[in-house]
Formats: sequence, C-alpha cells, structure tokens
Amino acid sequence: MIEEANIDQEEGWYYTKLAQRCLDGLARNNIPGFYCPDSESACAKVLELIPPDVSVGFGDSVTLYQAGIIAGLEKRKNNLLLHPFYHNGIVYYPETRGEVVKKGKEILNADYYLTGANAITIDGKIVNTDGLGNRVAGIIFGPRRVVVVAGINKIVLDLGQALQRIKTVAAPLNAQRHHLKHGRSPTPCSTTGICIDCHSPSRICNYTVIVEHQPSQRIQVVLVGQRLGY
Repeated sequence: MIEEANIDQEEGWYYTKLAQRCLDGLARNNIPGFYCPDSESACAKVLELIPPDVSVGFGDSVTLYQAGIIAGLEKRKNNLLLHPFYHNGIVYYPETRGEVVKKGKEILNADYYLTGANAITIDGKIVNTDGLGNRVAGIIFGPRRVVVVAGINKIVLDLGQALQRIKTVAAPLNAQRHHLKHGRSPTPCSTTGICIDCHSPSRICNYTVIVEHQPSQRIQVVLVGQRLGY
C-alpha cells in the first residue's frame, strides 16, 4: 500500500538538495558549512566543533534551545558557558538593559560563539537583525570562532527575501516571544503580526548585519533538515 499522507521521504530529499545549494554558496564566500538531517545530529556536530575547556558565548536563539545544543553543552560540563538569557538550566531576562549590555560585552571575549540566523540565502549570505546589537556584534567581531545553526526554514532565495522574512516572520514572532515569556512591552507587530516599521521602545529590528564573505574561516554554519526557530 502506498502511503500518500507521509511525505518524509520527499521532504528529506528536497531539504538535502536545498541545503547543498546553500552550502555551495557559503563555500564560495569562504564560509564552511555542514548539513545535518535532524536536531540530534546537529547537536552532535556542534559539540564536535567545540573543543573542551573553551569558553562559549551565545546569542539569543530559539534554534539552539530546540536542537538541544545548550543543554548538551551544559551536560558536558567542561566549557565555560556565557549566555545573557540562560543560566543553570533556567531561561530568564535581565531586569535592566545595563545588565544585558554588561553580559553582552563579556560574551565578545568568548573563545567560541553560538547563535542562530534569521535567514541564509542560497548564494551564501547570512542575514541577522537585532534589537540591542549584541548578537550581530558577536557574529562579526570578538569571539575567536563562530558557529551559526539554522533550520531549513531559514534558507531563502536572495537578500530581498531574507529581509522580507525578517520583517514578516522572524520579528513579529520574536517580539511576541519577548512579550509573552520575558515580560517585554508589546510592539505593534507583536499585537497585529504585521511590521509597520515602528519606533516602539521595545522594537527589536534596530541593527541588520549581512555576512557576504569572510577573509578567514572564522564563521561556520550548521544547516539542519528541520524547521527550527523563527
């Protein structure tokens, strides 16, 4: 009997092909990349890339939680973990902006830096938008090595689609997450689901960084054949 309702094989094939095109684009920009079919293998790959006894900083990323990477590093117990919103298995949001800034500066001195991506283009550009700037700063400067982990849903055709995805998908969902889970004041997009290019004090779309190429292979990318993050 043919099971038409199950499309796992087709999706697995398509995700592999899509990821390979993206990895080829990243390679042309001197950005090494790896493809993992699921969260479990992605977590294992990240743990393989990070040596023991090095410090690891984090940019805020739902993907890292979903893939079990933060929990995996905590369980390993041989890395100093520096995370502005996570400590001893507890997710929290610092009470003051000053505390976030202080922790963000500490993380720039980490040996390794882990974060997600808002979008990655087929031709190998990594696109991220940030509210405070600590996450995008760590990607382009500071930590000795950077590992970007991204679900297959983050791959887009070009920069236009990347920026559109951030405004129409990633930003409203993240703003709602901060409102519901961290007690942040709502933004227009977290209320309506639509970006109006607001000037809200809680706006999270303040700084956009595009990694088009790198002179060294400091940044590495792990693509995951699952939908992860926003």
